[in-house]
Amino acid sequence: MAGSLMPPAATSYQAWANRVRAHGEAPVRAGLERNREETWASAVDAFTADPRRDDEPALDALLRLVQPGETWLDIGAGAGRYALPLALAGASVVAIEPSTAMAGALRAGAAKHGVEGLRVIEREWPMAGPPAAGVALIAHVGYGTESIGPFLDAMEAAARRLCVALMLARAPSSAADAYWLPVHGVERPSLPALPEFLRVLLARGKLFDLRLLPRFEQARRDPAADLRFLRRHLRVEAGTPADERLQREYETRVARGESLHPSDVPLGIVTWEPGQASES
Repeated sequence: MAGSLMPPAATSYQAWANRVRAHGEAPVRAGLERNREETWASAVDAFTADPRRDDEPALDALLRLVQPGETWLDIGAGAGRYALPLALAGASVVAIEPSTAMAGALRAGAAKHGVEGLRVIEREWPMAGPPAAGVALIAHVGYGTESIGPFLDAMEAAARRLCVALMLARAPSSAADAYWLPVHGVERPSLPALPEFLRVLLARGKLFDLRLLPRFEQARRDPAADLRFLRRHLRVEAGTPADERLQREYETRVARGESLHPSDVPLGIVTWEPGQASES
């Protein structure tokens, strides 16, 4: 299938890597490099949610896939937005999370909500000797992964029954990308997202099921939350000249009716069987 309908997998991998690399070069050109742990530590609150929430369609869809006692590998689990409710639903969850801050928040959330059946491994993915699982999950993970082929190879090798990906049609950070030029004087291309991910899977020869759902975080007007989001993604400190430029740009865009949380960006839940041959 990949040979007749899609370019070779290597071509899709290179196109993906080029997008990720171009996105990552903008902070370098703007002189705003910082280590990844600083980035994730500043975002812990945004990745925290009530594990017993009942108002998120994507979570409901995930929970319907749970077979009690089956092991789920949550790759890039963050602060446990999905790992915790999956464990509460009866899955045995192994959360892979490289950020010390995120892993700490995940453990704290498990303790706070009385979640058992959860193990946290602070490692990068791919990792040597990963635990085997029935299901491997990536939820809003992979947008910024440059080497997407080896990442998916390892994910599929670890799963026996199913691979699952949750991805937005546009990367979550894309809402902030348009601000880089007016604030920092450099353009920042957006990361690849669901459409590119589906092309990668097709190029790997994968047959998948796709379900589109409304974005959980619907359009809203919360200027304080919006500015926190923008400052984090643009690496801007409050009260600085860059922050003044950011606020002016934000006010201009709001006056035009723009939102950082457009409701027309669907969320895709992609499932596929790991045993299908891939073209790496």
